[in-house]
Amino acid sequence: MKTIDIKIGDKTAVGYEIQMQNAMLVLVKAEKGFVMCGYLDIKTAEKLGDAACIVRGVQTVDDLLNAKIVGMTTKAEKFGVKLGITGKEALEKFL
Repeated sequence: MKTIDIKIGDKTAVGYEIQMQNAMLVLVKAEKGFVMCGYLDIKTAEKLGDAACIVRGVQTVDDLLNAKIVGMTTKAEKFGVKLGITGKEALEKFL
């Protein structure tokens, strides 16, 4: 597992890259929410009441930061996340 500190403005989010058996699991956690790769389940995040967004086709934290949001929970929407913004833009709203 690789852990990466991501400075956004004056705040810091934490990125994780985990090599699973057949693909990378990529996640970046901020203070109020997180952006995850397609390996994880947005429906579970919704059920648990998390502010979460999903991107697809990423292999690294850098990929995730530049990828477009393709799904989100209702709590993420309340923070102003919209489909098509980048992972970095979503994280800015969660910091």
